[in-house]
Amino acid sequence: MAKSSKTPRIMYMESKADGLNGPARIGRVTFSKTGLSIYYKGKTFLRTRGFKANYFDAETHDEYWISGPHRDGKDRLYVSNIPVEIDDDVREEYWTEIRKKTELKNRQT
Repeated sequence: MAKSSKTPRIMYMESKADGLNGPARIGRVTFSKTGLSIYYKGKTFLRTRGFKANYFDAETHDEYWISGPHRDGKDRLYVSNIPVEIDDDVREEYWTEIRKKTELKNRQT
């Protein structure tokens, strides 16, 4: 894994491997020095240009939509009712700092 020079950041990550709407999660990532690669839980995502995906998994080549989470929670590229999982280590920060909904700080989706 290349050295990362950017501060870790909470991001929204949605798999596009099986279509326009796939499993998604909120988690903490790090960026490469150039910002063209994202690292998350042992995976490397490389920047791409596409209409439904902006990154792909360097190992599997599965496509992903990765972006900063929105305060209103409308993070999906295409509207869907599929729940978005939130990693345990970012849950409280996500609900209190990003969504500004402290009362939901223990909610998992």
